Amino acid sequence: MTLTRYFTDYAWLGGDQVTDRVLLEVNGDRIAGVQAGADCPADAVHLPGVTVPGMANAHCHAFHRALRGRTHRGGGTFWTWREDMYRVAMRLTPDSYHALARALYAEMTLAGISCVGEFHYVHHGPGGTPYRDRNAMGDALVAAAQDAGIRITLLDTCYLAGGIGAPLEGPQLRFGDGDAAGWASRASELQAAPHARVGAAIHSVRAVPVAALQTVADWAREHHAPLHFHLSEQRAENDACLAAYGRTPTQLLEDHQALGPGSSAVHATHLTAGDIGALSGAATAICMTPTTERDLADGIGPARELADAGSALTLGSDSNAVVDLFEETRAVELDERLRTERRGHWTAAELLRAATADGHASLGWPEAGRLTPGATADFVTLSLDSVRLSGAEPATLLESVVFAATAADVRDVVVGGRRIVAGGRHTLLDDVPAALDTAIKAALR
Repeated sequence: MTLTRYFTDYAWLGGDQVTDRVLLEVNGDRIAGVQAGADCPADAVHLPGVTVPGMANAHCHAFHRALRGRTHRGGGTFWTWREDMYRVAMRLTPDSYHALARALYAEMTLAGISCVGEFHYVHHGPGGTPYRDRNAMGDALVAAAQDAGIRITLLDTCYLAGGIGAPLEGPQLRFGDGDAAGWASRASELQAAPHARVGAAIHSVRAVPVAALQTVADWAREHHAPLHFHLSEQRAENDACLAAYGRTPTQLLEDHQALGPGSSAVHATHLTAGDIGALSGAATAICMTPTTERDLADGIGPARELADAGSALTLGSDSNAVVDLFEETRAVELDERLRTERRGHWTAAELLRAATADGHASLGWPEAGRLTPGATADFVTLSLDSVRLSGAEPATLLESVVFAATAADVRDVVVGGRRIVAGGRHTLLDDVPAALDTAIKAALR
């Protein structure tokens, strides 16, 4: 394989500060060497700015991108927003979903995201009729990720009920597989690829009957796959679970062995002290999606308490109301300041680790998310000449990146040794905004 060398002015190698003049040697899709304090070789690709590992978007619903800006008039709640979301889900086809996801994933790479966890539950045709290929929709997402140059973990989601004790109806019929055995049979047909891995998801305790929880958890363990689930996003979900089972959603998942080091709880907003102990005691990761949690008025979850107790933190864009993992990252600290009226809950390094190494690990890519020999060659360079980062000093450059940078500062992105973004332009899709415009209009038609 050909050795490619990248030279960057500054790089974050995992400590509390950046390192200057770093040479990254790439062999195939892996980092072969990292040299600090180097001079720029004549044959190296110069990446001007500061370089960090590729970022992991640990929770995404690709088709929600079509809702951006369309659900804000008149206020409402999570539950009224959900009806708007269902209307988009009803219109999707494998072709339109591929086009929308490809454009969104390209938007993500432009924002410095090199891996996405797609929480996928639109499985079948309208009315729940399976496609000839039962995984046509999931395959469309995997193909979209390849076309956009991003890694993907397809978190195939079990979704069997319209609520606790309620059947699926209307658009929800597209989500269901009849029962947990039907879900497991279809999910087992999914194929991994060099850029794609397969995981499992329990949509929520309201959408998966209690008798089916164990089946999904067992499938994930048997396939050595990550297991994700929405957890306690809304107080109404907790109230319904307590009324039906006399248990919190966390307790119910614990009862059926869904917690553990391979599992991730998404949102984890409204928890009891016992819930926090159960999640952290089992080393379950916590995925926060602050821009979506704000947008849907969900609330602020106890991220610091969970981390202090032993849960790893990860981050996601969820509904894609915003695609900017820098904003998701700093929001964990800033939301905590609003909740406590005190600053300084997380260091910049802790937050960036959540967006990189810990996020990748939660998606089943433990070899990604760090700039070390043997790691995947996934990295992102931010320009230092924007109005946001101009004037940043080397001693506090890491803090400037975490607390001031945005997706607009991303200049170059390398994924698996390939330069997917060069000088702020996507190398695989000529016009990402036009692709988004066309795909969104088709999805809403």
